[in-house]
Amino acid sequence: MGSGQVTDWQGKNVTVAGLGVSGIPAAKVLHGLGAKVTVVNDGDDARAREQAAELQALGVTVRLGDGATLPEGTELVVTAPGWKPDKPLFMAAHEAGVPVWGDVELAWRLRELDGRKAAPWLCVTGTNGKTTTTQMLASILKAAGLRTAAVGNIGVSLLDAVLGEEPYDVLAVELSSYQLHWAPSLRAHSATVLNLAPDHLDWHGSMEAYAKDKGRVYEGNQVACVYNVADKATEDLVREADVEEGCRAVGFTLGAPAPSQLGVVDGILVDRAFVENRQQNAQELAEVSDVRPPAPHNIANALAAAALARAFGVPPKAVRDGLRAFTPDAHRIAHVADVDGVAYIDDSKATNTHAAEASLAAYESIVWIAGGLAKGATFDELVAKSAKRLRAAVLIGADRALIREALARHAPKVPVVDLERTDTGAMLAAVQEARRLAVEGDTVLLAPACASMDMFVNYNQRGDMFAQAVGELGT
Repeated sequence: MGSGQVTDWQGKNVTVAGLGVSGIPAAKVLHGLGAKVTVVNDGDDARAREQAAELQALGVTVRLGDGATLPEGTELVVTAPGWKPDKPLFMAAHEAGVPVWGDVELAWRLRELDGRKAAPWLCVTGTNGKTTTTQMLASILKAAGLRTAAVGNIGVSLLDAVLGEEPYDVLAVELSSYQLHWAPSLRAHSATVLNLAPDHLDWHGSMEAYAKDKGRVYEGNQVACVYNVADKATEDLVREADVEEGCRAVGFTLGAPAPSQLGVVDGILVDRAFVENRQQNAQELAEVSDVRPPAPHNIANALAAAALARAFGVPPKAVRDGLRAFTPDAHRIAHVADVDGVAYIDDSKATNTHAAEASLAAYESIVWIAGGLAKGATFDELVAKSAKRLRAAVLIGADRALIREALARHAPKVPVVDLERTDTGAMLAAVQEARRLAVEGDTVLLAPACASMDMFVNYNQRGDMFAQAVGELGT
């Protein structure tokens, strides 16, 4: 079962590791195909018991509170992407010669089940910008009249997409490094690594291992490996990939594009990759103003999405129409309000330093609200690069001292307010302090560079509370 297409699942002993958004659909699909499914799960709380009861009613065996032991007779493990590779369950599987797949690998293997026509996959990964780029790509593909969906790590089940009754023409697939780690057979039509910065190193063990898993997205690409000209590490991954004959390296840049690149000229997104005589010619695709918001990192996202769409043969007009139709998700550099000539921007999704750096680069004079759980990050490089843009900083959260110390080293003249409080009123206090520090023409920017779970349920709640606090400024 380790290689090739599995055609007969009847009676196969499959262990699914983990309940949740990937484990439950995988267990149901495999059970429906006739496999003998056992679900193992570390947790044994009320939610897990509720989920277990749903599966047990179907005839699936569920073992709660013990995700470490490999059930006897297991022929395949299908894991939730977040389970770390060093878990005892996987060690036992390796010793027993049992393959381990993720939900993406399972979907890839099942895409031609029962002779169905498999939709090509256009894949997006990177440290930041994955969701926005994937959604932009889906919007462009829809504007071209194609039946498509944004799927994968974006929250829509790939299994549902590949096994649905009505086939898609093409899929826009967001993939995390976790998912790519467990998807050795994936071979995309075209793919991009948007950028690379340290993240999830506790899971991968090293930056090298993290980059290697990201680079898996290029393996076996058929038409185009799309890389970021400004991030050499992404181009290095293309060079290392084993691709199909004729697959091309295509770059995207915020500057004027060279041949085989997409870029920006005089406020126009242009293509010098998917045109005839690309040494001499360029194709206009859209205006920078068609990208919302037109922050530099979001323009880069749009160029990457356009490159993947063009690799699939989408016409220029669809790129423009798709970008115009796209509305970004909440908490991604979202304009909340203008109060007394000061813009308030919610980029709560900037949960690491790389994302915060991109957000800070989009504005000239900033009162920065930052802090939370650092996840092992350091802030010296971020502060040094952004210092000239900072009017002031308001710091919140458990690891705010790390940012305060970086500001003292690299931006000693920037006023800093250090808020110790962590109660529900902390965000209102932060916004009020930011208002006091800002002057007309400034931007108050929530770009925490940290995770949110020290004070909030998630980054969504953090952003919501920021917007609520801004709303109270005028009252």
